[in-house]
Amino acid sequence: MRIAIVGAGRMGKWFAKFFLEQGLTVIASDKDYEKLRKIKEELSVEIADNVKAVKSADRIFVCVPIDHFEDAIKEISTHIRPGQEVMDICSVKETPVNIMHKYISNAVTLGTHPMFGPGAKSIKGQNFILTPTNVKEQALAKDFREWLESKGANVFFMTPQEHDRIMSIVLGLPYFLSYVVCDVLLSCRKFGKTKKVSGISYKLLLTLMEAVLSERIEFAENILMNLPEVDKLGELLLEKNKEWLGMIRRKNGITLINKMMLLKSKLAKMDPQYFGAYEYMYEMLNAIGKEKKNERTR
Repeated sequence: MRIAIVGAGRMGKWFAKFFLEQGLTVIASDKDYEKLRKIKEELSVEIADNVKAVKSADRIFVCVPIDHFEDAIKEISTHIRPGQEVMDICSVKETPVNIMHKYISNAVTLGTHPMFGPGAKSIKGQNFILTPTNVKEQALAKDFREWLESKGANVFFMTPQEHDRIMSIVLGLPYFLSYVVCDVLLSCRKFGKTKKVSGISYKLLLTLMEAVLSERIEFAENILMNLPEVDKLGELLLEKNKEWLGMIRRKNGITLINKMMLLKSKLAKMDPQYFGAYEYMYEMLNAIGKEKKNERTR
C-alpha cells in the first residue's frame, strides 16, 4: 500500500516513520519545502507537492492543523479518485468530518484521532479513536481497527459529535486548567521558590501545567476554541470554585469534609481502582472527619 502524508509537521513525520516501519511506501507533502527537505533527509521518504502525493497514493493521511484543514481538503479533492481512502487526524472531529464529506464524494473518508503526541515511541498501548458515519466508513474503520490492534493499539469507535463532547473533558478541561493555573502561579510573588520546596501533589500539578504549555500555542488555541463544551465546563468550574471557596471562607470544616467524603464515595463507585490508589488519603479524611464530629459534640 502507498500512503500519502499531507502535512509534514511533527505528527505527519511520526506517521510517516510509523508506516515505513510497517513496510508501507510513504510519500510526504507539505507547503513548507524546508519541512519536506528535513523529513526526506531523516526518513528517506519520497516527497512531492500535495496534488502529486495524493494522485499516487492508495490511502491519504491528512495531518494538517484544523485551521488549515479545509484549504488542504479543497486543494486535493479534485484529484482524488474512486477507491482511495482519506483520513484526518485532527483532535476535533465534527468539523473535519463535515469538511471531508462536503468536498470528497468519490472516495471513502474516515475521521480518526490518535490520542498521543509526536513524542510517543510506539503505537503499542496507545488509544486511537475512529469516527465512521456511514456503511462504507464503518467497513474501512473495521479494517483499520483490526490493523491497528494487530500493532498493539487500543481502538474505540464513536460518532464525531460524541468524540467532541468527550474531548471537551479529556483535552479541553486539562488545557483550560493548565493555562489558568499558570496564570495564577505566575501572579504569586513566591512562585520562583515553590518548586524547590514542593511535595508530590504540587509537582504533579506543575508537570501537567508544563506538559500542556510545552505544546504549540496554535494547537492549544484550536483545542480551546473548537471543542464544543469547553465554555460550559469553564462555567461549571466557576460555580464549583465559588462553592468550595464558600466552605473555606466560612471555616466550615464539617461541610468541607462531608463534601470530600461524598466525592470519594462517588469516585470509588464509578471506578473502584481509585480507592486502592488513594486508600491512605481516604483513611486520613475519615479520621479527620470523625475527629471534627467529636469536637462538635463535646
